[in-house]
Amino acid sequence: MSGGLTRFLGDTLGRTILKLLVISFVVGVIMSAFHWYPLDVLYMIRDTLVNIWETGFAALGRFGVYLALGACVVVPVFLILRLLNFRR
Repeated sequence: MSGGLTRFLGDTLGRTILKLLVISFVVGVIMSAFHWYPLDVLYMIRDTLVNIWETGFAALGRFGVYLALGACVVVPVFLILRLLNFRR
């Protein structure tokens, strides 16, 4: 059992707990310095994902506008060229 736990944790239980305590303390100090709290981090992640989602759909909307603008020029030119080549 101990060998499986050590393999899972990557080190002994005591050393793993000590590493986690040190890293937790350092991260806590950094978060306190920036006045970040766990819920604030979750809200930032959520807001970022929502912003990416909305920007993605806005980009798709612009794609449709660009497609329509280009089609207003390309389709008539294509039809005129086809009609001119059809006479030959």
